[in-house]
Amino acid sequence: MPSPPNDGEDQGASPVNVPSVGSYQSSGKRKVHTKKKKGTITANVAGTKYEIVRIVINEMDFIKTRDEDETANLIWNDSAVQHEKIAELRNYQRINHFPGMGEICRKDCLARNMSKMIKCQPQEYSFIPKTWIFPAEYTQFQNYVKELRRKRRQKTFIVKPANGAMGHGISLIRNCEKLPAQEHFIVQEYLDKPFLMEGYKFDLRIYILVTSCDPLRIFLYNDGLVRMGTEKYHAPSEANLSQLYMHLTNYSVNKHNENFERDETVDKGSKRSISWFTEFLRTNDYDVTKFWGDVSELVVKTLIVAEPHVLHAYRMCRPGQPPGSDSVCFEVLGFDIILDRKLKPWLLEINRAPSFGTDQKIDYDVKKGVLLNALKLLNIRASDKKRNLAQQKAEAQRRLYGHGSMKKLSAASSDWEKQRQTLERRREELKERLAQVRKQISREEHEKLHLGNYRRIYPPDDKLLLEKYESLLSAAFQTFLAGRAASLQKEMNNPLKRMKEEDILDLLEQCELDDEKLMGKSSRQRGPKPLTAMPECSQTPRRQRPDYLADFTSGSSAENSCSSSDEEEEERRKAGGGGRGGEKREKKVSYDLGESKEKNLAERSGRMHWKPPIKSLKTSPVPSASPTLSGPIRRSISCPRSIASLSSPSEVRALSTRPSPTVPIATPLVRPSSATLRSHSLSRSGSAHRVPHSNSLGTIHSNIGDPLINLRSKEQEAELVRQTLAALTAMRIRFPGKTEEEAEAVLDEAKVQGQQDFSHLAS
Repeated sequence: MPSPPNDGEDQGASPVNVPSVGSYQSSGKRKVHTKKKKGTITANVAGTKYEIVRIVINEMDFIKTRDEDETANLIWNDSAVQHEKIAELRNYQRINHFPGMGEICRKDCLARNMSKMIKCQPQEYSFIPKTWIFPAEYTQFQNYVKELRRKRRQKTFIVKPANGAMGHGISLIRNCEKLPAQEHFIVQEYLDKPFLMEGYKFDLRIYILVTSCDPLRIFLYNDGLVRMGTEKYHAPSEANLSQLYMHLTNYSVNKHNENFERDETVDKGSKRSISWFTEFLRTNDYDVTKFWGDVSELVVKTLIVAEPHVLHAYRMCRPGQPPGSDSVCFEVLGFDIILDRKLKPWLLEINRAPSFGTDQKIDYDVKKGVLLNALKLLNIRASDKKRNLAQQKAEAQRRLYGHGSMKKLSAASSDWEKQRQTLERRREELKERLAQVRKQISREEHEKLHLGNYRRIYPPDDKLLLEKYESLLSAAFQTFLAGRAASLQKEMNNPLKRMKEEDILDLLEQCELDDEKLMGKSSRQRGPKPLTAMPECSQTPRRQRPDYLADFTSGSSAENSCSSSDEEEEERRKAGGGGRGGEKREKKVSYDLGESKEKNLAERSGRMHWKPPIKSLKTSPVPSASPTLSGPIRRSISCPRSIASLSSPSEVRALSTRPSPTVPIATPLVRPSSATLRSHSLSRSGSAHRVPHSNSLGTIHSNIGDPLINLRSKEQEAELVRQTLAALTAMRIRFPGKTEEEAEAVLDEAKVQGQQDFSHLAS
């Protein structure tokens, strides 16, 4: 894995040095392209009006592209982008907005989603004031006001537009009857006992960076803005409800007041830094650690509410992108938080497009640090584009040639094949998870080196806190799902998400051991060991495969006929060498078939997985009646019962090649297993369709299995169709107040009208 760069200037330089040097040396041409060895990172900032963004881009040595260039490594927009644009991005690109984040950034959506979480987790989500969404919750609000009157209490409420910003349209009310019932806005309880500083009300602008939603990763910037009101605060009353400079702390509102102070001193002015506020709390003996812990929990819990919506929307925009891969989206959010007199934080709103205007020096210092440290954390590299093109080429070749695609099993597959496929899927899942874990380790190493003034708040280092967050995340998904996107919930409950690299490696090793047991590599037969390095010896177990199974699974009829003819010649030589013993063996099999059918069927199903032999090997004839001789290769305990019960290859070959008498399936005294029944129906029914041949062993047509499967599937399909038609025939569409004849007339008229409409649409 590539080591993370040390700083923004070196990003992308080291990964491309080696291939570029090699290509230029091999060409031996002019050295004009030497500049490209470093690689360049491009940025499209046509969608922003803030100059501080362009300043940070230049400081990071990013190259600004043309406004219409959509292939830049970084795309910055002030407003939210459409889902189609995110879907068109390539894997090496980054854009500064997530889809679905409006679920917490619109005031009405935030209130709706928070109310759902309050119902299931009331103790954890007590940091947002009571909120009603008009006009849907107008009745509930009026009932709440009536209850307050009955208790002789009066509260102040603040009215906000559902999708407003910058303090526009905000008002305070105490007389709730004047509220219109059909307007679309939200109503919140007003916090009338805030924490005051120098007699002024204030709020905090906290900057949050979300680098990924799959998995969720949240960073909190340690600095921010303290925005103060411009008039001394007094408890709300009928006389001062209209004094917005007292009750509102929005900068866009208070900057128009003549009392607004633009003092550049750290501890003066109407706008100050959070770093100064932290020192202010520490100086006045407040618990600063608890304060920042409460703020961090508020941020994480709020984003947990948005995570199901964001993850679902992101995967809809980026289908097929494996979990844990680099996110093409990131977002810098502005959380507006107010403190009550007990220093408890309350969430006011969330801005997905916070202002990056720099009217004062404090704005420039804070916002430049937010952007600069965020871009360093993203780890945008010049080599990402080249690596992405190589991955696209490899993926196209894999789709074209089918490499890595897992073979689909048919209904007649044996238990052994199903176990092998289950192991293969498990192995692929573990390998994929192992790659994700290693990529995650590399990402965390880069983050530790480039945190700057950020600190990671999710996932936290505290395991107990992480467990609490994960339980809340599970509750958020359960609230969100409600019958949709069940794959998200399944992934949330995946135990592999919590495993470390060592645990996954142990599971992979266990998969290899199970696979060896299924393949029979763990228990060898007695005697001299075969030379496994020789190709002929490694194919020895495939020699005993029955002809009809080889023909059934072969991909080409020509290859099947060739392999069958080789088997026929070999069997004739064996039959000639065996003399009367071979005839006696065939006779014994034909007479004892009814008694040992259960055993023979299990033996056949156990050989379903063998491939046609590459080369016929001469072996000495072994009498099948001798139970003391050991079989070819015994399977281990974890292998299916049908494989472990195999006795000798000659007995299987004799049973598979000798035409058997017609015996009903339900005749055995012992009920066989489902896997045995499937192999029984395949082999026994296939023998009835075989071409008659002499006592000497012959070949079988390669396509005998296909008509059998098609016949059985057609019979089942016909039976299902017959039952469905019978059920539909018995149904009657009844019309209230009409007889059956009138109802049929209505249906006939609708049918004729539908045919006419269909012909009209077709024309």
